[in-house]
Amino acid sequence: MTEQIYALWRRMEQGWALGDAAVFAGVFAEDVDFVTVRGEELYGRRAVAAGHALLFAGPYRDTKLTAEISLIKPLADGISLVHVTSSIAPAGITTHAQAVVVQRADGWEIAAFHNMIPKGKS
Repeated sequence: MTEQIYALWRRMEQGWALGDAAVFAGVFAEDVDFVTVRGEELYGRRAVAAGHALLFAGPYRDTKLTAEISLIKPLADGISLVHVTSSIAPAGITTHAQAVVVQRADGWEIAAFHNMIPKGKS
């Protein structure tokens, strides 16, 4: 289980490095609830991909996302809470996310994601 959860963030990092919003968003559930660092609520994988396509074409073009998982807490069979700190270079941005990951028939995916910039880290 743990390795499969880590793999979600590795795929997210790959999508970011490629500037490929579809690959980045591919780790999220089709019906994901996603809160951005600005507090915007995105519903669904398509909305996450569309939002990140704009970021990758603009302010985050040619940047690198590095994620560090600090907590994987099983909540029930096939459901875990995950805490992740991510860095975006060379932008110098650090984010913290809390995610709920769920196990589906074809593997793990992120069902809920709340991302924020910790005070004093922007």
